[in-house]
Amino acid sequence: MPRITLEVSEELSQQLAQVGDRLPELLALSLQQPAVPAQVYRYILDFLTSSPTPEQIAEFKPTPEMQERLRTLLTRSNAGELTPTELKELDEYERIEHLVVMIKAGNLSYLTS
Repeated sequence: MPRITLEVSEELSQQLAQVGDRLPELLALSLQQPAVPAQVYRYILDFLTSSPTPEQIAEFKPTPEMQERLRTLLTRSNAGELTPTELKELDEYERIEHLVVMIKAGNLSYLTS
């Protein structure tokens, strides 16, 4: 296994000593990027925490920028040109879409009452 040597401040050295054997795991986690930009999650959370009406839930949709990014990913996917990172992004958009569909489906009874 490769060995990496770093120069860090005394304060950081003390903090790292407290982490112990978990340092490689924590470093790996810190390098992982979310599959989709954080603003996508923020957009959805902001909507859900705004106490939307049943009608607003039924009308909820991605921003034009999100729609364009999804179109680009789908086009690249159909052409077999997705990078592994883009594939993760597309998979995450699909999970988000499934969640939104479930929220909307759970909302149907309120709209038909």
